Amino acid sequence: MDYLQALILGIIQGLTEFLPVSSSGHLEIGKAILGVQVEDNLVFTVVVHAGTVLSTIIVFRKYILDLLKGLIKFKYNEETKYVCKIALSMVPVGIVGVFFKDDVEALFATDNMKFLVGCCLLFTAAILAFTYYAKEKQKDVSYRDAFLIGVAQTCAILPGLSRSGSTIATGLLLGNKKENIARFSFLMVLVPILGENILSLLKGDFAANASISAGVLAVGFLSAFISGLLACSWMVKIVSKGKLIYFAIYCLIVGLISIIW
Repeated sequence: MDYLQALILGIIQGLTEFLPVSSSGHLEIGKAILGVQVEDNLVFTVVVHAGTVLSTIIVFRKYILDLLKGLIKFKYNEETKYVCKIALSMVPVGIVGVFFKDDVEALFATDNMKFLVGCCLLFTAAILAFTYYAKEKQKDVSYRDAFLIGVAQTCAILPGLSRSGSTIATGLLLGNKKENIARFSFLMVLVPILGENILSLLKGDFAANASISAGVLAVGFLSAFISGLLACSWMVKIVSKGKLIYFAIYCLIVGLISIIW
């Protein structure tokens, strides 16, 4: 992998991790166009994910700090309730990660990857389109909502099915406040992403996957971090204004192109 490829793939990862267009689907399309087999290099995958995690922490740094302050009081306050809801949302994806990890990885090894990505992008377009007609009830995320949003996140393991699109759309369809569901969607993924990548490093052969130079890794990290920083901030504003229909149209077009291709 060269610097330009790392730059492009890092930008794709950073933007699509937050925008409701599927990061896994776009990375598969990007790899096909660039002729890069990134799935064979564990280190690059971990590095670009670290970039998007850091961008999320920076965007929501004040809210995360407030949550931590509330937790150390060791009381069942609003901060503790919120963290419990995030923990509950991670249960479905945790179950799939522990018991069905090999089955999920097999999906990414299929010969019909672009067709699968295209079909999932069409489904992403459909659920985003439904939010156009959803009535906001101005309610906060409940424990039931947190679990259902977690189920939506688990379904988004499929390449082409947007994680942020699925979780935000589910929250909106359940009647949650727009600004609240965007924040919850981005915070709930921090631990699963970090946990998945740490486990991958522990189980994998780090030395065998460290063939990419430090400079290329740095380019990938910085491009993912900067683009993720912009996309995360932008997405919160987009959700609050209810502009997801435009992403539905985008996913529809890209999905059809991927299927035809």
